[in-house]
Amino acid sequence: MHTNTPARLYFIASILFALLLAVSAQGQTYTDLYNLGETDTDPLNPAWMGTFAQGRDGNLYSTTQAGGTNKVDGTIFRLTPSGDMTELWSFGDITHDGLKPNSGLTLATDGNFYGTTPGGGSTGYGTIFRITPAGNYTVVHSFVGTTEGSNANTPPIQGFDGNLYGTTGNGVNIFGTFYKMTPSGAVTVLYKFPSNNRYPRGIVLGTDGNFYGTTVGTSTGLGTVFKMSPKGKITILHTFNGSDGADPIGQLIQANDGNFYGTTEKGGTGLYGVVYKITPSGTFTVLHNFANDGQGSQPLAGVVQATDGKFYGTVSTNPGVSSGLLYQITSTGVYTILHEYTRASNDGGSPQTAMIQHTGGILFGDTENGGTGAFCACGVLYSLDLDLDPFVTFLPPDSQGKVGKTIGLLGQGFSGATKVTFNGTAASFNVVSDTYMTATVPNGAGTGPIRVSTGGGTMVSNRKFQVTPQLLSFDPPNGPVGTQVTITGVSLTQTLGVGFGDRTPAQFTVNSDTQVMAIVPDGAKTGPVGVETKGGTAISSGTFTVTQ
Repeated sequence: MHTNTPARLYFIASILFALLLAVSAQGQTYTDLYNLGETDTDPLNPAWMGTFAQGRDGNLYSTTQAGGTNKVDGTIFRLTPSGDMTELWSFGDITHDGLKPNSGLTLATDGNFYGTTPGGGSTGYGTIFRITPAGNYTVVHSFVGTTEGSNANTPPIQGFDGNLYGTTGNGVNIFGTFYKMTPSGAVTVLYKFPSNNRYPRGIVLGTDGNFYGTTVGTSTGLGTVFKMSPKGKITILHTFNGSDGADPIGQLIQANDGNFYGTTEKGGTGLYGVVYKITPSGTFTVLHNFANDGQGSQPLAGVVQATDGKFYGTVSTNPGVSSGLLYQITSTGVYTILHEYTRASNDGGSPQTAMIQHTGGILFGDTENGGTGAFCACGVLYSLDLDLDPFVTFLPPDSQGKVGKTIGLLGQGFSGATKVTFNGTAASFNVVSDTYMTATVPNGAGTGPIRVSTGGGTMVSNRKFQVTPQLLSFDPPNGPVGTQVTITGVSLTQTLGVGFGDRTPAQFTVNSDTQVMAIVPDGAKTGPVGVETKGGTAISSGTFTVTQ
């Protein structure tokens, strides 16, 4: 492990250059935090997919495919919000460690990071690895190329059940797989992609518990958007036809409106890629077409939604104008260029990875080349300050839960925390550090934002926490249409609907957070009772019998 601190290592010209801030009329500030290639052991050339993760310590973590102490096979590195860069791991032992990780990292609820290598490991077909914030590296699994696939280019992500899920790009006579890995490292292939829908890329966990992702190969070679259940059942939501995009290698995100947003590298009416929106049911909309028109082209990375509700992304090239750029786009498609990588600015070039919004409010990212490194112009680590307020957040697998569940919160200023609320209901909490705390879902809580109050003010979560309901009993257990049934449970104040048997909707009245009264409706059939709420659906274990 070695640490590089820009203020200590930069030569004078670099110091002066790093202090030059590109400030636009819209108020955003771009800062070149660290020039990769400043030393001959630096991480180099961070490229697709290179996902960033914020750790419990408030720092950012990712991977590169090149550079490091061992020079050639890539690194795992840490970046502080102030710009200090530390190499945590340098790949060099191909047989043991894997090589050239381009996945980036995912933070799991155990506080460790997970990623993949596309090759190497004990089998030669790539690995899944775990690394602690302190830099302790472990290969958790080496892929068997003939049955599990290889070329894993994206990090696994955690599901609501605590297991990790991910994809491989291809393999020996395999066109890619969707797999599950237990915390102990046992891998099960849940789905093998066919030749007419091949080469899956990254996946994201939806609020419904399913996974959403893209493939880049079909019978026409243009790609798809798919939904995958935790059991491996796939649903194709959209097949690209070229005019609406092609080659969707950037990772999807689910925005606060419930829709998914992504990019394609190619296609669209401008031929150089698109930004698109797709609903969970598959309604597809192109928001922006990239063209060879000086406005950027070929987005390799997906977008990030910041706390202002807008989306931010990168494009890797802008022929004749710059070496790529950073942009903003709204959910209605209003597109704005924020920063361009020109030869004159010399502050980076060819950004290929998605930005991340740190809980301090600032966006961070990296570029594949450019900068003023003393040994090579091998990319930069940068920040983009949009003057947005600090916030708190939680990991996707912690984004929903029943009363009594304890979740982890990421943020800052927690040492002075005085109160935590779930949609206005006070909760018990435990401050672990200034940047990490836990809180327990309280009785009476409803779906909504989490707020943390400190001496410096109140921070709000960047998305809603879903309080999932519990259905404990109902009485009577049987009766004809028109029978009044008392349903008892937990978190029922937010009830939106009640169904009997085949989900036939019933009239209902919410009496309290623990009780709902419903009338057996016309057409109801014998079967379980269901309660739908803002936080999800609860189904009874018992059966209500509809009598004549």
